Amino acid sequence: MSITPSIARPDRTRRPSQRVLDYYTSQSSFSTPGRQAMRLDALPFDPASVARTVQGLLIYEHVAEPFYGCPIPAERRAESPIRPVERIIDALMALDRQPLDVARSPERRLVGICRHFMLLAIAIFRHHGVPARGRGGFGTYFNPGMFEDHWICEYWKADEERWALLDAQFDDVFIRNLSISHDVLDVPRDKFPLASEAWRRCRSGELNPQRFGIEFSHLRGLWFIAGSLVRDLAMLNGREVLPWDVWGAQPRPNAKLATSELEFFDELAWLPTDPDINFDRLRHRFATDAQVRLPERVFNTLCQREESVFAG
Repeated sequence: MSITPSIARPDRTRRPSQRVLDYYTSQSSFSTPGRQAMRLDALPFDPASVARTVQGLLIYEHVAEPFYGCPIPAERRAESPIRPVERIIDALMALDRQPLDVARSPERRLVGICRHFMLLAIAIFRHHGVPARGRGGFGTYFNPGMFEDHWICEYWKADEERWALLDAQFDDVFIRNLSISHDVLDVPRDKFPLASEAWRRCRSGELNPQRFGIEFSHLRGLWFIAGSLVRDLAMLNGREVLPWDVWGAQPRPNAKLATSELEFFDELAWLPTDPDINFDRLRHRFATDAQVRLPERVFNTLCQREESVFAG
């Protein structure tokens, strides 16, 4: 087994450079509200308010009916593949013309998944000058004993000079149904191992990779964690794609990884372990390595078709 020896837990006591903070304050091509920017001007931007705003605008597709009593009509399933924030806001306003700080009833919220809660939170933070970025990893708080694929927002907590994890998807309804006891505005790191940590701990034999993935879809294993690694690297480079966008080195479902692939992902996992210290390296790797660089077209595994990365 080949594990990159320089992998270490990130130094969360070290303040990122101003260049890093500035980068994550700038909107990406996915998070920019574009012509809808003025709708974010009046929104509060403390973590609790950001979470509350996002929760009043979006509904998580897979629990809409059991948690909120709101079945999703077939024609509205097309909302969850929307990629850019500008189009997300377009769709929100088509459903309800009220200001974005007015919570919609469940049936008038946009249908999305964890990525949409994450991305809209990032857009609001960045719009108001708060550094924020998307992170891909695995939540321990969905199914006991399992690590479920999940994406959340990492924002800069200026008063404490550290990054914190915000799970904007978890409103009171979610918290009650899943018996969540931790702070969803500052998720403990042990509750949400990032993709790089999941890879390292599974490769070392500490954890079983069959516990990582999407349980209800029976998608789990080391191949799944490898794909999460690539998408987490993309988000750290301002490419907040859809969870089912596949390109480059991402393995096929249930693939048994060859030794060369294991070594490739061992080395790749080092970069997002501490994205602040490795900022220049992860930016360079993403820009120059065709195996991880986001192309203009990806394969959308949900829709089973190749499409423009900005489609939707």
